Amino acid sequence: MNYQQARQRMLENQIEGRGINDPLVLAAMGAVEREKFVTASYADLAYADSALPIACGQTISQPYIVAHMIEALVLKGGERVLEIGTGSGYAAAVLAKTARQVITIECIAELADSARKLLTELEYDNIVVITGDGTKGNEENAPFDAIVVTAGGPQVPKSLNRQLKIGGRMVIPVGPNETFQELVLITRKSEEEYSQEKLCEVRFVPLVGAEGWG
Repeated sequence: MNYQQARQRMLENQIEGRGINDPLVLAAMGAVEREKFVTASYADLAYADSALPIACGQTISQPYIVAHMIEALVLKGGERVLEIGTGSGYAAAVLAKTARQVITIECIAELADSARKLLTELEYDNIVVITGDGTKGNEENAPFDAIVVTAGGPQVPKSLNRQLKIGGRMVIPVGPNETFQELVLITRKSEEEYSQEKLCEVRFVPLVGAEGWG
């Protein structure tokens, strides 16, 4: 299979074709080798218009959703971004090409170790992978210019709200059950004020942790 051609078709049909037009996002989606972030048995489906299973019962998100979430952050290239839910490391790799630094947290040690190894092999030197409870964020490196959460929670974790810079943006799936959510864009207006905008309906794996589904 010619992965470069498949990636270009994905970019044209699934990403640009659905209205994603941020140059940084388009360049990143066109550069990251998604086939490296899926299991070998799914490599030929790496650029399919769907989520795919990865290890530990988790998933790698649909390419369009990854692009949509990152575009909503309105990154310019110099930001520090916090990602919750590393998974295979794919979204972190895309973020790394649109921001200065990415700190990504994964609660499943096996996934964190695998993603850390792969991202190191692929020479992503501006990504830090942490094993832990992502719902608590990463106070040590806060505040963040942007936060992206790749698992669905019952509400926006208060810790993540606090760790967002004033003027910063957070994208997170939120819903009343573990199956369906709405993708929500949070913008921190001031010390105490946040705005919220609904982007689209989504389906993510549950956000597990002290401020998630437990």
